[in-house]
Amino acid sequence: MLSPEDSSWDTPAGGSSWDAPQSLFGPRYAGPTVQRLVLGGHLRRLREEAGITTEHAAAAIRGSHSKISRMEHGRVGFKERDIADLLTLYGVTAGEEREALLKLARAANTPGWWQGYSDTLPHWVEPYFGLEAAASFIRNFELQFVPGLLQTEGYARAIMRLGNAPSEEDIERRVEARISRQQILNRETPPRLWAVMDEGALRRTIGGKPVMREQVRHLVEMSDHPAVTLQILPFHAGPHPAMGGPFTILRFAEPDLRDAVYIEQLTSALYLDKPTDVDSYLEVMEQICLQAEPASKTAQFLTGFLNSI
Repeated sequence: MLSPEDSSWDTPAGGSSWDAPQSLFGPRYAGPTVQRLVLGGHLRRLREEAGITTEHAAAAIRGSHSKISRMEHGRVGFKERDIADLLTLYGVTAGEEREALLKLARAANTPGWWQGYSDTLPHWVEPYFGLEAAASFIRNFELQFVPGLLQTEGYARAIMRLGNAPSEEDIERRVEARISRQQILNRETPPRLWAVMDEGALRRTIGGKPVMREQVRHLVEMSDHPAVTLQILPFHAGPHPAMGGPFTILRFAEPDLRDAVYIEQLTSALYLDKPTDVDSYLEVMEQICLQAEPASKTAQFLTGFLNSI
């Protein structure tokens, strides 16, 4: 189990993104979301270094200013011909850099595993799956529920039944998608997960007592996972700065990807990556980690709670 001291939010090491072209492809688990973000960032850098306007770039691919903007922000798929034309315009006409970027464009159009659930998942969730899969460090605060990466199948199913899934089949597929996300913790090199869970998430029985007992036992086991730090924020800690709701902060090994904050709402989600926004959430996370019970006491806290169910 990671201790908070071992889980410092250090800036990832790495020099220029072109020190090693293979770094473009990121972790093999990243999927198209992160590949598009990485490629878009490189396209923006090359265009700016060449002194070319978005309007000029758009004309080169028979597109619009808004299309170039969407490409550079990783919000759309890429046509390899468009990438090739833009690279030529930016002066990248041959060599390792051009080949690496064209290969990245092809990878960015490869569907992620979660796209097989696109007909039943809310559209705003899919980008998060890609970001989560590519993250090297995940910090998560949950106010009402057990963190998604630590949920049991029974608990997840009970939560899905609270939502607006039209059928039992949709519920089961959403449960499958949630459990599939958890496979990142079983990888040879998993991301580091540091989660803080409000005591209210334990006290609110979801799915009945047997489901909650199974869930708490699972949390005890996961609190000993080498990549997981789990803290409980008890009621007696009093008010705290995260009472407004849950959030997740993601950090990536790729030097071209900014930290991101994910905030899920009832009918949409927010993705924040401005440094000032991320810093504000990091400050809140640090404060609640100090108010929460130490991670070394989590198993004891959970075991005591389990005996009371």
